[in-house]
Amino acid sequence: MSFYLCPSVYLRVVALYYPLAVLYFFAGFSLYAYLAGGGNGFRRFWGNILSPALTAWGTGSSIATIPANLEAADRVGVPKDISRIVIPIGATIHMDGTCMSAIVKISLLFAFFGMKFTGIGTIVTAIGVAILSGMVMSGIPGGGFLGELLIVTLYGFPVEALPLISMVGTLVDPPATMVNSTGDNVVSMLLARILEGRNWIKKKETA
Repeated sequence: MSFYLCPSVYLRVVALYYPLAVLYFFAGFSLYAYLAGGGNGFRRFWGNILSPALTAWGTGSSIATIPANLEAADRVGVPKDISRIVIPIGATIHMDGTCMSAIVKISLLFAFFGMKFTGIGTIVTAIGVAILSGMVMSGIPGGGFLGELLIVTLYGFPVEALPLISMVGTLVDPPATMVNSTGDNVVSMLLARILEGRNWIKKKETA
């Protein structure tokens, strides 16, 4: 078997992942921000998230985005005792964008090797592997290679399959990191809502 994918395959991957990541970024995070702080939380989140989002996109590292994320959380009004715990921890374990890309990589390999990506067991296993690969790559720039190596190893694909999904990882890394990092910010808002009550933003303003 020739371990080669034509450029149009990678183009289709990009055409699939980028819109999904952007949709999740705007729709998902808008919902979370609204649940965390209502209309005020929604406005504050989107008024301050641009800097962390661009930092994450440009650096490809959730850890490098921590300073911008903390500043944005302060401007939103998240208590520091929450943001200083949630955002650094989230930079290493909260990888929703990476998990989404891992599912794309797994399904691509299944298609390439003529395997059926169907059934509850297959899907649940893929989700588990995606979560593990996200944890492995952590906040390391280019650390997606470790997650891709994990995918190939756990499924028993030949090592020659690694370059196929490594290219996919390179292509989707910017939006994946953006989703990972900005997700940490909105999670800190949700935790503030749980711990401080529904009026946590007003409490911060009053203080």
